Amino acid sequence: MHWLFLFFALACFAVVFKTTSLGVAALCLLLALVFALAWVMGLVNARVASRTRDEVQMVDPAELRRLREQAQARKPPPSAP
Repeated sequence: MHWLFLFFALACFAVVFKTTSLGVAALCLLLALVFALAWVMGLVNARVASRTRDEVQMVDPAELRRLREQAQARKPPPSAP
């Protein structure tokens, strides 16, 4: 979806180069800026979303406590000198 914003920004730039009206050129430049910013934000959003962890893999506090207790039970007792 965010690639459409890039296409729209490029289309606005093409209109700027082809038009002879100053008002249309200014409007299209403004639209091109908005579409370019929307494209960048969509690109960043897609990248962040692809790197997030799955919530199913997160450990809840009760499971973390159980794992700590298991790890402490496996440790050998400290030897007295």
